[in-house]
Order: sequence, then C-alpha cells, then structure tokens
Amino acid sequence: MSNKEKYDQVFIECFGINANQLNDSFVYQCIPAWDSVGHMGMIAALEEAFEIMMETEDIIEFGSYTIGIEKMKKYGVDIIA
Repeated sequence: MSNKEKYDQVFIECFGINANQLNDSFVYQCIPAWDSVGHMGMIAALEEAFEIMMETEDIIEFGSYTIGIEKMKKYGVDIIA
C-alpha cells in the first residue's frame, strides 16, 4: 500500500467518509466527525500507520487534508498522488 493510500485510509476510517471527499476543501470541522476528539483520533491513527510521533505544533496546525500532506513531509512521509 502506498503512503497516499495509507494516508487516505486513515481519513476514511476515522471519519466514515468516501475517498472522493478527500480534497482541498476537506478541512477541520467540515463534517461533525472531525471535531477535537476526532482530530486526536486521526492523529493517533496517522502516528500508528506511519510509525511517527508528531509534535504538538504540527497537530494543532493540521487543519486540513492538504495541510496534513505537507506536515507529513516533515516526518519523512511523502504523500504522492
């Protein structure tokens, strides 16, 4: 499974959405499931999937699907479409 597939799968499983919803407009609180609790669950799932530990600042700034792709680069995870 590619990094993009793993990344997308975390969003799909954490938020109960379809892959076609994952785009630039998928942002924090755009759906009820992406609240503060859902956010932390998603971060934990990403950390587990990619065997990383994100810094607090990055967790706070991880405000969208697209921003997340940039944040993951910091941890050596390239998400390529």
